[in-house]
Amino acid sequence: MTPKKHTPTELSLGINRRRFIYYSTIAAAAAGITGPLLAKPKIKSANEKLNIAGIGCSGKGASDIKGAFDAGVNIVALCDVDENTLNKSAQTYAGATLYRDYRKMIEKHKDLDGVIVSTPDHHHYPAAMLAVQADKHVYCQKPLTHTIWEARELGNAARKHKVATQMGNQGHCGEGVRELCEIIWSGAIGDIREVHCWTDRPIWPQGLNRPTGSDPVPANLDWDLWLGPAPMRLFKQNWTVEESKGWKRAGGSPVYHPFAWRGWWDFGCGALGDMGCHLMDPSNWALHLGAPTSVETINQDGMTSEMAPKAATIRYEFPERNTPNGKMPAVTFNWYDGGKRPEKPAEMEKKMDTNGTIFVGSKGKLVCGAYGGDPTLLPESKMEGYIRPAKTIPRVPDNDPYKDWIRAAKGGPAACSNFPDYAAPFTETVLLGNLALRLGKKLEWDSKHMKVKNMPEADRLIHKEYRKGWKV
Repeated sequence: MTPKKHTPTELSLGINRRRFIYYSTIAAAAAGITGPLLAKPKIKSANEKLNIAGIGCSGKGASDIKGAFDAGVNIVALCDVDENTLNKSAQTYAGATLYRDYRKMIEKHKDLDGVIVSTPDHHHYPAAMLAVQADKHVYCQKPLTHTIWEARELGNAARKHKVATQMGNQGHCGEGVRELCEIIWSGAIGDIREVHCWTDRPIWPQGLNRPTGSDPVPANLDWDLWLGPAPMRLFKQNWTVEESKGWKRAGGSPVYHPFAWRGWWDFGCGALGDMGCHLMDPSNWALHLGAPTSVETINQDGMTSEMAPKAATIRYEFPERNTPNGKMPAVTFNWYDGGKRPEKPAEMEKKMDTNGTIFVGSKGKLVCGAYGGDPTLLPESKMEGYIRPAKTIPRVPDNDPYKDWIRAAKGGPAACSNFPDYAAPFTETVLLGNLALRLGKKLEWDSKHMKVKNMPEADRLIHKEYRKGWKV
C-alpha cells in the first residue's frame, strides 16, 4: 500500500497524529482562533520583550541567559547558589533582582514571563515544574529531568498549563538534523535497522567512590541549596590523586562543584545525560523511534553505586513503527561512551569524529556529527553531485533555540523541542539507558504503564525520594 503523503508541517512534527493535531491547534491559536489550547499566560506582542529569569548562571547557564538576551528578552532576575557566580552575572545584567533560592524567586517575582533552568540535573524537575505550575514559560537544559517519572510528569504539566517550553538540545533547531531527516525520508539509504552512536564523554571523573572526610563549605556557596532535593551529604572540595586514580588531571579538581556533578547518580546522569539528548536526537526524529521495547547494558567499565561508569555500551531495541513517513522496520540502536565506538565502516574514507552517528540502511550508510550536522552518505564520494531532497521541514529562525522558544511564548508555533510532544518522551528514552546500567539486567519496557516488566525493583530508580522541602 502506498504510504499517505503528508504536508511539510506534518513531516516536520513527525512522531504521530496526536502530535500534529497539538501543533496545529497551537498554530491556530497563534493566528487568533480561540480554543481550549490557547495559552494561559498573557501573550505579548512581537514587539514586546519577555521578562525572563535565569536559574543557574555559570557555564551553560551563562550562555543560555546570554542566548535569550541576545534573542531579545529582558533579564529581570538571576538565581544561583554560588554568590560569586551570581554577582558576576549581575554585572552583565544590571538591574536584575538576585536570588539564591529559585523557590522564593518563582513565588515572589511577579513580573516573570518565563525562566531558564540551567542547573545540575537533579534540580531540573523541581525548578521547571514550579515555573510551569506558576504559568511561566520554561527553557530547560538537557536532559530534561533526572528521572523517567519526572520527565512524564513535567511533560503532562506543560500540556495542562499550556506554557511555551523548550529543552536545551540546541541541535534540534539546526539545519543539519533537518537535512538528515529529509535525506533519510527520501529513501536514500533504504530501510534502517541498525544505528551506532558514540561519544567521547565522560571527560570528568566517573566510576569512583565517595571521597572520605569533608571540607568547610566555601563562604560563597550555599551547600544546602546546592543539594536541594538530593540526599544530604558532606561537602568535599577536591579529589586527591589517590582517590581519583585512573583519571588524568583529576587530582586537585572539584568533587562536586563547579561542573563535576555529572558523574554522580544523586546529581547527574553521566555521559548519557550529557550527550544523549544531542547525539540520539537525529535517530529519534528521523526514525520516529518512540519508546523502546527493551534496553540492556552490553558492557561497562567501573560503575559504582555512587557514580556512572567510565565507559559503557548500551543497546536499545525499537519495534516496527507506523510513521508519517510510512512503515519503518524494527531497529537496533547502539550507544557507546567513554571512548568506546563501533567498528569504522569499510566505506568510510575519513577518520571517525569523537562524537557521531552511523545509520545502516538496506541501500547504504549515512554518518552525521554530534548534533545531526553534516549528514554524509558513505562512501563520502557519493556526496559529489548528490542532489539533496527538497526542504520539507520548516526551519527555525537563524537555527536559534532561544528565538524558537521566545516565538512560542509570544503565541507562535510550539518550539520544536517542547516538553509535552518531544523533549519529555525523548528524555524518557535516553534515561532508560541509565536504568539498564544501574539494574545490570536487560529491561523489558512497558511504556504505557512506565514499568519494567517483572522487575519491581526498577521503580525506585524510575521515581526517587525528595529531601524535605523539595517535593513539588
